[in-house]
Amino acid sequence: MRSSPRAGLVVVASSLLLLAACDGEPDVAVTLPDTTPSEITVPDTTASAVTVPDTTVPDTTVPAPTEPLATTEPPATTEPPATTMPSVIRPTIDELIASGEVLNIAHAGGDQAWPHSTFYAFDRAVEAGADVLEMDVQLTADGVLIVQHDDTVDGTTDGTGRVDSFTFDEITQLDAAYWYSPGCWPCREQADEAYVLRGVRTGAVPPPDGVDPDTLRIVSFAELVERYPDMPLDVEIKGTEASAAATADALAAAIVEYDLADNVVVVSFDDPTVEYFRSIAPDVDVSPGVGEMSAWLLQGADLSPGTRIVQVPPMFGDVPVISPEFWTAVDAAGVEVWVWPNDWRTQENAEFYAELMADGADGIIVGRPDLFPN
Repeated sequence: MRSSPRAGLVVVASSLLLLAACDGEPDVAVTLPDTTPSEITVPDTTASAVTVPDTTVPDTTVPAPTEPLATTEPPATTEPPATTMPSVIRPTIDELIASGEVLNIAHAGGDQAWPHSTFYAFDRAVEAGADVLEMDVQLTADGVLIVQHDDTVDGTTDGTGRVDSFTFDEITQLDAAYWYSPGCWPCREQADEAYVLRGVRTGAVPPPDGVDPDTLRIVSFAELVERYPDMPLDVEIKGTEASAAATADALAAAIVEYDLADNVVVVSFDDPTVEYFRSIAPDVDVSPGVGEMSAWLLQGADLSPGTRIVQVPPMFGDVPVISPEFWTAVDAAGVEVWVWPNDWRTQENAEFYAELMADGADGIIVGRPDLFPN
């Protein structure tokens, strides 16, 4: 799996060794170095079996030009036109592993460079050569599975409130590039003109050349699957307990609907959520939660049968996670390692990506897909 040296960081035992992928974003305004995109033109792109409980997916009508998807249990309204999937082949997880390449996995589409979790960002990531698209999912008030990290809309949009207080139609009206400023994520105290795409989504300002306002909104998981038919996916289930279980149900149903069992990896911070998803989707690759990973690394426990990919940060606070001992455990378990940088100040750059590659990472979940070493 790896022939590179294992020399790396020194591990310090901690029962809270890991965080879930995507939980390393800063909570305060910061200034990122050298992240200004060279332009703000987005390319004109259009974005086995498992047993799952019945789920209800409400009407997902959204503004033109993106047509909503047909729902599994539509209400008594006019059904939107059926969507035709392009005739392309989405790489499987088997193929990614067999390639032996270190994977460029775009975290939220490249949240350190472009507006978090938008088609604008995912389009740019694909253009930059990403191998896998990473995202977080949760449910709206009317049960639509959306691509969204925080449990509120405050962090990225012009709105405020919990995600599950909005219907899908309501949440897609928000400006998901409202707090986007090139080279600074998230900065809240800059002059208005620093937020170069603010108002484009809502029509308050005209779009720059080549920018489709509809790419600057919160999107559904189904829309993303259809927009990128040749991209495998790394999907984190957000939340805990009942809300996470409902999200897991909806994700498992979507995996069946779009025949993604061989093309997706699912992960969660929450061990009960991981266990539940394994029980309803046994043919899908699942990465372990915090408790299972801690028991494996600190107590020598076995990983769950069928585990092929583990996802870890380089550090937990000041405590290094990756070390020679870590690689020994990895080799003994025969698993792939996808690393998610969790310190933008020192880790979201080409030099650190190259260091992880040399250390033995099989994939890096990057905030700057455009800086990934070739």
